[in-house]
Amino acid sequence: MSEVPLKPIGKEDVRRLELSLILGTLLRPDVIDAIRNAEDKLTWLDSLVVAAGALARERAGYSVVKIAEELGRTEATIRNHLAAKTEAGKLVKETYERLLQGGGKLEISLPGIASTGEVEALKKKVEELEKKLESVRKALEEVLRLL
Repeated sequence: MSEVPLKPIGKEDVRRLELSLILGTLLRPDVIDAIRNAEDKLTWLDSLVVAAGALARERAGYSVVKIAEELGRTEATIRNHLAAKTEAGKLVKETYERLLQGGGKLEISLPGIASTGEVEALKKKVEELEKKLESVRKALEEVLRLL
């Protein structure tokens, strides 16, 4: 995912931040487990989407009244999500904090797929092993030459 606008300007930026918050939250292993175990999955997912939409619009400077109108929810619901009084609001806020820490880049780790950091560590390890292998080859060639 490309860099996400942390302070959206305009509808397109709001949509990009909103989508990043939704995906970044939904693809967290703890959230996937919570959804899997939730009795009413649709309500749970709806709350996450509304919380993400509310936070994205709030960061763009929308009023609570305008956010509630756009998302079709009550002002009280929007305030609760923005104040992280709901589980969805807490999770989305955590995702936004991760975006802030990453400078607008959100690393999403999927089960069974290595993260960027893990891939870089593995690349470094492969380079080290290739160097060791090369030194062993040279030593072996020297031993064979001496024999």
